[in-house]
Amino acid sequence: MAEYLLSLHMVEGESRPDMSEEQMQEMMQKIGQLEGEMTSKDALVASARLSGPDTATVVRVEDGETLITDGPFAEAKEHLGGFYIINAEDIDEALSWAAKTTECVGRPIEVRPFAGFRGPDA
Repeated sequence: MAEYLLSLHMVEGESRPDMSEEQMQEMMQKIGQLEGEMTSKDALVASARLSGPDTATVVRVEDGETLITDGPFAEAKEHLGGFYIINAEDIDEALSWAAKTTECVGRPIEVRPFAGFRGPDA
């Protein structure tokens, strides 16, 4: 098994089509079903939705001093909105999970393998 990151990217200022409460509930139900399927097949390691980049804080060390600044690391129009970490037999299986995910959330999904992932069982 290999580990993959399924990244959900957002574009700042881009609005989603207006969704009724019923449509929103339907989307959340589909996401719940997908996550249930991932869990039942031991594919889901973790998932989360992230707050917007305006809530970010960057911590770095320069000349031995810790510096803390508000805002995202990179000023960019696109940002990470959420993610899944999954176990998959190969890239094809990871891409299959990504296809199901994008169908549920209506956003593009970027798939990347981890290099030397150390999960909780490492």
